[in-house]
Amino acid sequence: MRTSGVCNVLLVYPRFDNPSFWQLTAVCEVTGRRSISPPLGLMTVAALLPSEWQVRLVDRNAEELTDDDLDWADLVMTGGMIPQQPDTLRVIALCNARGKTVAVGGPDVTSSPQVYRDADILVSGEAEGVMDEFVRSWNAGNRSGVFEAEKFKTDLTTSPVPRFDLVKLNDYVDINVQFSRGCPFNCEFCDIIELYGRVPRTKTTEQMLAELDALYELGYRGRVEFIDDNLIGNKKAVKKFLPHLCEWQKRHGYPFLLGTQATVNLADDDALLALMRDANFWSVFIGIETPDPDVLVITQKKQNTRRNLTACIHKIYSYGIVVTAGFIIGFDGEKDGIAEEMIACIEATNIPLCMVGLLTALPNTQLVRRLEREGRLDAAPDVGLFFEATADHGDQCTGGLNFKTTRPRRDILADYRLVLQRVYEPSAYFGRVRKLGGLLKPPKPKGMLQAKVIADDVRTLGRLAWRLVTRHRELVPLFCANLFDCAIHNPAALKSVVSQMIVYLHAGPFARYVVGYLDRQIATIDAEGDNCLVAAVPVAGTPPGLREDAGKAVARLH
Repeated sequence: MRTSGVCNVLLVYPRFDNPSFWQLTAVCEVTGRRSISPPLGLMTVAALLPSEWQVRLVDRNAEELTDDDLDWADLVMTGGMIPQQPDTLRVIALCNARGKTVAVGGPDVTSSPQVYRDADILVSGEAEGVMDEFVRSWNAGNRSGVFEAEKFKTDLTTSPVPRFDLVKLNDYVDINVQFSRGCPFNCEFCDIIELYGRVPRTKTTEQMLAELDALYELGYRGRVEFIDDNLIGNKKAVKKFLPHLCEWQKRHGYPFLLGTQATVNLADDDALLALMRDANFWSVFIGIETPDPDVLVITQKKQNTRRNLTACIHKIYSYGIVVTAGFIIGFDGEKDGIAEEMIACIEATNIPLCMVGLLTALPNTQLVRRLEREGRLDAAPDVGLFFEATADHGDQCTGGLNFKTTRPRRDILADYRLVLQRVYEPSAYFGRVRKLGGLLKPPKPKGMLQAKVIADDVRTLGRLAWRLVTRHRELVPLFCANLFDCAIHNPAALKSVVSQMIVYLHAGPFARYVVGYLDRQIATIDAEGDNCLVAAVPVAGTPPGLREDAGKAVARLH
């Protein structure tokens, strides 16, 4: 891109500054990192800017934003996701106070532009589709405006290699890359299909290998996360890419341990699982949401119905890939007994780390549009739904239910509390980890015996031992029992087992924090009454006679 003039651009990634399931603070401390992952979106934006422009990046989750940074900048670009909304607004206020032009982009401004009315420039949609226009406008002297990319039309084959050089890679637990955007499914509560569409678009094999080359040449070795919302959304494309990824990993000595997100139908495809195993994938996040098939039908997540969840998850384990899962409480159609059913699902599938949250009506989703029609939203659609409804809480674990529910809110909160209390009780969590260690069938270690990785692992084990002895002595017997059991019976799974136990140092205390929050909410309802209940609302398209009792649902898991 050729332009006239030079601009000093400061990219600022806002903080996730409330207690959050995804902050994983203890994991960062044990692994010697400052944050979980750097901002791939802003690094991509940096690569799209003219080469003549000077660029700095400050990640407020890993470092401080200083007055000198702001004084240097001609233009500040910021933005992020919903849980970053409060800090994004703080950054805008800082810029306004210092007379700095500030542009805001990212998924939250795309969904809720009205929240960011104090910014000078709004960038809506995917950056690749709008950056040329933005730069032309800036060079013409314009310092305000709205730039909107055409929805679902961005050609990912034009996306450049992100500017990984702008961050200190070793400050992070993992580094993100992205192969595709979009998801073919139609879940009512999901905002991904609203942001990126239902026809997954992909980069080329050459693009992805160039990104891995860039990381490798910068000296990075370790975890790389494909942050596609559904890596297998376009199975044909990913199957075409994975053999090249396998060959790249082999040629470079397997420098990267890979993770991603996918749908549970991954378990249907042995060839795909084998390719992922051979490429060195070791983890996948899967949205299970609820074990109740009737509720899945109501919320339009039909791809999770008509399948044995335990068999699916264990199938993925058999390829050496650890499953982390998402669960949601508060759906329409949910019945009494959902807590026990969800606990049974988690135990039967032996998934250690589960992100259990309350249903949140996210901006511009099918769910919000339906609830608005039914008069059930707690906030008007022209305000920031999530944070207007949930005050200072950081994610769907302590926020959510920003609508009138069809079941007593107290019952929903009590069920949520029970699930968290039971699945994150230490013996239950470590019991699932121990069983996981027996189910995983990873290939023999292929390349992670590189000196840098071994040194990192040794330092992590040292910090872990110190933290256990000084802060968590009650967990030492559970750690040691799992460690010795896996070392004896399945040593190839040892790295995965230790990683899952380290995560408990964050997930266990965080679950107890949320339980305390729920206790206060329940006490408030007991004192003031549950005034959020509405009559059950019929949901169009729900087949009659689908409901099964909890006993049958639990039996289906086995």
